[in-house]
Amino acid sequence: MEILSVSAEVAPWSKTGGLGDVAAALPKALAARGHRVLAVAPRYAPYPDAWDTGMRLRFPLFGQVHEVRLFHTQAAGFDLLFVDHPAICRGGIYGDERGGYGDNLFRFALLSRAAIEAARRFPVSAGGDAARPLTEAGPLRVLSHDWHAGLVPVYLRHHYQAHGLLTDARVAHVIHNLAHQGVASFDDWWGLDLPAAAAPVLDMHGRMNCMKAALVSADRVVAVSPSYAREITEQEHGFGLDGILRMRGGALSGIINGIDPTEWSPAADRHLPATFGPEVWPEAPTKPGPVGGKLRCKAELQRELGLPVRADLPVLGFIGRLTGQKGIDLLEAVGPWLAHQPCQVVLLGTGEERYERALSALGRRYPSAVAVKVGFDVGLAHRITAGADILLMPSRFEPCGLNQLYALAYGTVPLVHATGGLRDTVHSFDPGRDAGTGWAFGPASPEAFQHALSMALLTWHQFPASFAGLARRGMAERNDWAASAEAYVRLLAG
Repeated sequence: MEILSVSAEVAPWSKTGGLGDVAAALPKALAARGHRVLAVAPRYAPYPDAWDTGMRLRFPLFGQVHEVRLFHTQAAGFDLLFVDHPAICRGGIYGDERGGYGDNLFRFALLSRAAIEAARRFPVSAGGDAARPLTEAGPLRVLSHDWHAGLVPVYLRHHYQAHGLLTDARVAHVIHNLAHQGVASFDDWWGLDLPAAAAPVLDMHGRMNCMKAALVSADRVVAVSPSYAREITEQEHGFGLDGILRMRGGALSGIINGIDPTEWSPAADRHLPATFGPEVWPEAPTKPGPVGGKLRCKAELQRELGLPVRADLPVLGFIGRLTGQKGIDLLEAVGPWLAHQPCQVVLLGTGEERYERALSALGRRYPSAVAVKVGFDVGLAHRITAGADILLMPSRFEPCGLNQLYALAYGTVPLVHATGGLRDTVHSFDPGRDAGTGWAFGPASPEAFQHALSMALLTWHQFPASFAGLARRGMAERNDWAASAEAYVRLLAG
């Protein structure tokens, strides 16, 4: 197939969360299966490994004709184009320290227009075949990711197919987080260079909504986990679009994300002081905790973050954005209690200032039990995943989640709120059958979270063989992109 993937982020060049990881790993997995794949993303900075193709595209948007440049790099078997324009290449992805950019609608309209034209013009290689544009090689299949690429199916229908072009192209719109919808004033409608017939597609209660436009314009809609696909058709998690998603139920499906084992493998992780495999959790441990390379990772993590180096205490880790969605209020509520339990807590993230202040204060109050690093550090994220014994993900909603998949691969037992992809990927511990890969609690309340934490700590200290079994079963699971990529292939081919 000839596949175009359009996203606002693509790791490692641009990333704020899981979207960037998926936008890099999914095209790689599809290309590995013999498909011709072109990924298109914005050029937020002068990336040294991307060269100027010399190709220039011009579009009338917001009252003038804008020229964009295309920069190219080869990324693990697929072609990647970066769309460059002064409004895009100014440092930030969605905004800066003053907040979101006021012209994001324009920036991502440029991305959407440029991506379709790139599929028509830029020669893409595949295996031993001669390089040629996607649309010359066969019917185009498009993956548009989140609201930032939500105008791709709109432009495709109203600029191309309405005039007899690309009539065999099909779009699957992928929802990574429905909470972000690209809402703008309808006063900006005129600037999008769309015909009047497209106005109702974008209209949502008198305002423009790019996510809504994608949901009604795309041929298929994909949520990034089966549970999330069900949840977003309900009012609680539908963010005002649940009715449209129920209406499109026949086109909606859920495909769980995978992880890239070349980036996330405890046996070959360049960020770790020691590598390891499943042997670090013995079947019949004589005392709680891992051995070998994982134990060394734990000790080095404790040392790096200024905690006492103690193998006899479990390390509980959190990595993520400090926002309400991630359940930081639950962490804040149980923090003082947790600091008095026989464990250590390490937190890495950045986000809302009030949560940054509250968690930093917790770390200062309990310096021997809690370590907080405000910010984001890729290497430290890997070292926490490897050195922690338990990973905390109390998210109030989580479309898929990747950190719990990384944790499973690293023998770190996840403790999660049972929602979205967390529900699909973490099987809650059943002591009677000695089954499961973690703890999944509900509802999203401090009481339920604290109860799950109590059970996890009890298991660690009193039943080390059961805890080791949880970790070993997690490491045995296959959470790479193989099955998920095949599901996307079937979806796009249908």
